[in-house]
Amino acid sequence: MTITIGDRLPDATFRVLGPEGPKPVATSEVFAGKKVVLFAVPGAFTPTCHLKHLPGFIKNIDAFKAKGVDTVACVAVNDPFVLGAWEEASGGKGKVLFLSDGNAEFTKKLGLEFDGSGLGLGTRSKRYAMLVQDGVVKALNIEGSPGVAEESTAEKLLEAL
Repeated sequence: MTITIGDRLPDATFRVLGPEGPKPVATSEVFAGKKVVLFAVPGAFTPTCHLKHLPGFIKNIDAFKAKGVDTVACVAVNDPFVLGAWEEASGGKGKVLFLSDGNAEFTKKLGLEFDGSGLGLGTRSKRYAMLVQDGVVKALNIEGSPGVAEESTAEKLLEAL
């Protein structure tokens, strides 16, 4: 079953790359008592993710903050080292929280996974953007195709706020 507006996010553990290596971070640490924009990409450094999807959230970080958003986070079914490199290369460091869902634990619990094995990618996350308040989904935009970033853009989510 796919998560919908009004649902509470499931418990899961992300990995975040820190100075001492990957650190586990629970969903409660990211979302409890906070207003969070969460967007997902099928893969770090992939063309649509790297050139179109992520840059909009980095560019609009101040607009999200002005609307009361505490955190803008990106989740991907990539390992924390890849996401750490992407954080550096994209200019997102200190702006976007990069959450590794390397085993797709969180993604599968949301019902938002897809099989990218035909392209050699294995299980990946569908592209989406959501607004989460204190762990509850308040807005959710899911793309129909992983290569498209139209409904899940920062600009579309800002319109919903």
